[in-house]
Amino acid sequence: MASAAHTPELIVVGASVRAMAASAARAGFRVFAADLFGDHDLREVASAVATIRPYPDGLPAAIASFPKVPWIYTGALENHPVLISALAADRPLAGSSPEAVARVRDPDMLARAVRAVGLSFPETRHDPTGLPRDGTWLVKPLASAGGRGIRPWCGSDADDSPRLWQKRIAGRRLSAGFVLTAGGSQLISTSRQLIGRRWCHAGQFAYCGSIDLDLEMLTGPLRDQLVRLGTCLAETFGLHGLVGADLIVDARQRAHVIEINPRPTASLELIERSTGGSLAALHLAAFGITSSAAPARWPREGTWSKAVLFAARDIDFSAATLAAVRTRSASWTSADGWPAVADIPEPPCPIPAGAPVCTVFAHAATPRGALALLRRRVINIEAAIFD
Repeated sequence: MASAAHTPELIVVGASVRAMAASAARAGFRVFAADLFGDHDLREVASAVATIRPYPDGLPAAIASFPKVPWIYTGALENHPVLISALAADRPLAGSSPEAVARVRDPDMLARAVRAVGLSFPETRHDPTGLPRDGTWLVKPLASAGGRGIRPWCGSDADDSPRLWQKRIAGRRLSAGFVLTAGGSQLISTSRQLIGRRWCHAGQFAYCGSIDLDLEMLTGPLRDQLVRLGTCLAETFGLHGLVGADLIVDARQRAHVIEINPRPTASLELIERSTGGSLAALHLAAFGITSSAAPARWPREGTWSKAVLFAARDIDFSAATLAAVRTRSASWTSADGWPAVADIPEPPCPIPAGAPVCTVFAHAATPRGALALLRRRVINIEAAIFD
């Protein structure tokens, strides 16, 4: 193993960075991490961890003591391009530029671009005047992340924050992952989104997990649309590295682009488990940053899934709670070859109702089996927390 003096260093920042920090550590990087939670398993893979208080304005102070090395961002810093610009002035950025981020997060610009390459974008308004109030339209925060704050439009609203109104689309909720470079775009993943699952205690429109889908099973028309979307994101918007797209695919296999996340996304770590590679290494290579260390490869055939468990009520996450979660999940981890529970709070940690508690993973031969096993594991972990 390379000595610490010769180990490449990397800073990872965002609301929750455990997945990318662990991926970078597997690829041979010495990781410095700053996020909202400072989870227990993040501390196991990072050389230093800082919590961002307040989020995100406290980010510059949180990383002030970190070395002047390359940095990457995860969600939901795409909502703060000015902050990205300020940080990039101080340390080399391995991520899409703040200018590219601002362009792709502009719903009007995104709508024009994706329609120009033959994809769909929901009808969108910046004012609700004249819109039906029967729930066929949604009201969304402009600075959205993970589906939080989205609700059906019923006509009454005291909220004066920046938002938009978007026509509701029926269909399957999918995510697509790309790696973008100056030379073009590569589609690397698709996954089914889990939204608002009651057994996760998630809000109606909240993202609460993913089920990996085999790229080889994509229909020709849908694959073609995704390939065109990736090219658009690289050439029209100038995005770079790992990028995710949230989509709804209707009954005619027409892809409706809902949102672009111009950074590594939550669903992508399932691909890492399927292939045994390092997504952080793939992302960094797009910026010419490499490590001589190769990650241990533990690929598994079948389907990986993940779910975010939210707190149904206030939780006092203690050392005893941590031990119970570890004990309950130990056999799953042994069978899977990867940690079965992640994003585990560092005790003592009060968790208010509605906040995320941890992430649970499951692996099975088929997507249906992976979802069924995932649900059982989530219920099991929740029982361990409250026993």
